Amino acid sequence: MKIENTQAQMRKGILEFCILSILKNGEAYTSDILEALKSAKMIVVEGTIYPLLNRLKNADILTYRWEESTGGPPRKYYSLTEKGQKFLTELALTWDELQLAVNKITSEIKES
Repeated sequence: MKIENTQAQMRKGILEFCILSILKNGEAYTSDILEALKSAKMIVVEGTIYPLLNRLKNADILTYRWEESTGGPPRKYYSLTEKGQKFLTELALTWDELQLAVNKITSEIKES
């Protein structure tokens, strides 16, 4: 079993939460989201993020607007909907609970 596979699955599991957390501060272009993830050492390729953004948009968690670009095609800027803001709040609570549980379990393992 390769550690890289498990690490990738762990990252995928929290990617949605990370993207929504980035967007809580306002709208962002896809490359801005990717850059924020990259700066946090959460490396994600465009082929992974576009289907996720589309799924979140279809679930009314995100919305987007088009903006003309002087240097290329129009850009799609994503933002949270009201439903998305509530969903993010629920995810944050779940993350806090999960983090506490994992820290408790892993600290007990380290102590034994």
